[in-house]
Amino acid sequence: MLLRRWAAALVAALALAGVQVVAATPAQAAARILYYDASQAQEFIAVVNQGAQIWNSAVANVQLQPVPAGRTPNIRVYADNGWPRTYSTSLGNGRWYMGREAVVDGYYPPRIAAHEFGHILGLPDNRTGLCTDLMSGSSAPVACKNAVPSAAEKAAVERLFRTSVTVAPQTYVWVGSAA
Repeated sequence: MLLRRWAAALVAALALAGVQVVAATPAQAAARILYYDASQAQEFIAVVNQGAQIWNSAVANVQLQPVPAGRTPNIRVYADNGWPRTYSTSLGNGRWYMGREAVVDGYYPPRIAAHEFGHILGLPDNRTGLCTDLMSGSSAPVACKNAVPSAAEKAAVERLFRTSVTVAPQTYVWVGSAA
């Protein structure tokens, strides 16, 4: 208690003398960079890049970048004729497929790409059926064009990449509508 009073008096005296006292603020950690390889995404390479940019614009603790030459990617992206799906090996690592079946059925490709990157970033499917929830996936209407994560989804990714938390490997498969 006496020490606090003494410190407050010292700060007041320094302020009167014209000395500016600045409190230290915690340093902001640099964003974790995850490198992705979209070279096997075939006709969807631009859409994969768009999905990465959506997340880069939404969060600060992690950034998705195309893999530079000579570096091993954290994420590999493929295209095939099935449903979109993700196989994560750990937080920020794994592979995902831009399945043509969802595109043929009318789902919005940038939403699919951002959704699958969301799994690599640690988010599960939540099947709310709401277009405003990126991770609602195919439970949202086919006409949904929202490819931006919700505030809660952004906050979850920021929280996951604020620390070195690990996430167990997961498999996520896009399930088509039952119509």
